[in-house]
Amino acid sequence: QVQLVESGGGLVQPGGSLRLSCAASRSVFNINAMGWYRQAPGKQRELVAFMPSLHTKNYADSVKGRFTISRDNAKNILYLQMNSLSPEDTAIYSCYAQVRLHHYSNYADYWGQGTQVTVSS
Repeated sequence: QVQLVESGGGLVQPGGSLRLSCAASRSVFNINAMGWYRQAPGKQRELVAFMPSLHTKNYADSVKGRFTISRDNAKNILYLQMNSLSPEDTAIYSCYAQVRLHHYSNYADYWGQGTQVTVSS
């Protein structure tokens, strides 16, 4: 098994920035798609940003131009740079990865435990 560990959440004022990180707890054979999701209180989980491959990035309309997803493939770390944050961005942010543990394994979906992002003055 592998765990995805997020970090970088916290309290920030409107207009501020945060950078989230998501790291795998151990080395694995390969990680395919990776992405960030968020869930605000009383709302369904939604996609924030996604990398279906190393060179493709997709964003929710609500974060386009403000958030940037990136990946250090050598270290299997996923980042989310969040700028111009607003109270509407307040949520628990979780990372997702499609992981192949061993060369003989199939890909499986893994989720991090989530990190709280609160945007408030």
